[in-house]
Amino acid sequence: MDKTHLIDITARRASESAGGRELTPGDVGRVLETLFGTVEHPGTVAEALKSDETVSLGSFGSFHSADGTAAFRPGKALSEYLHGQAG
Repeated sequence: MDKTHLIDITARRASESAGGRELTPGDVGRVLETLFGTVEHPGTVAEALKSDETVSLGSFGSFHSADGTAAFRPGKALSEYLHGQAG
């Protein structure tokens, strides 16, 4: 799934679950770029990792810096879902 597809699906699902409040692909794209960054501007996740902070996203997992490289540790709920044990 590329970025455009991710944004489109996320905007559609958010609009469906928000009780009729529409989120456009532009809204979702700006949030993703702010969170994860672009080539020109680091996102809030990158800034936190550079400051040796861990970014925890609940049961989804966490991002951390390991020897100057970004690493992801999946959370329990994500791992269980991927292994067909939840959902």
